Amino acid sequence: MSITVALDRDRARRPLKLRLLTRLAICAARLLVLLKPHLLTRVLTRLSRNAAAADSAQANAARDSVLAAGLSLNGLRSCLPRSVSIALLCRLQGVWPTWCVGVRAAPPFAAHAWVEVDGELIGERGRSDSLARLITVAPAKGRTPGRS
Repeated sequence: MSITVALDRDRARRPLKLRLLTRLAICAARLLVLLKPHLLTRVLTRLSRNAAAADSAQANAARDSVLAAGLSLNGLRSCLPRSVSIALLCRLQGVWPTWCVGVRAAPPFAAHAWVEVDGELIGERGRSDSLARLITVAPAKGRTPGRS
């Protein structure tokens, strides 16, 4: 059994520069998600260098902009390109959230990709501990040894 679910869409008008940056981030993300996981992680790690840590408001604004610009990114199965787009848009604005890929820790087990700031999920339902992280790309200042 499957159901189709769409995320809420914000229809607020955004400045032209932000709309162009958002489109650029979405186009780049669509290409990057075609890479193998270790290559995608390596590219995102390099992109995160010299970026300040994003705060919750910046990450939420980037998410809202990505969801408004890309209708196809509003679905449940588009979590990887959506999360990469959000991270890239944040980077274009000089900040970086923590980009994560993992699985739900409780049934039904499923792969998922998301963005978080200081352990707070950005635009996701549930709690941070309901997801098991397999790959993370944190801001350089917040990165801990042994994690990518």
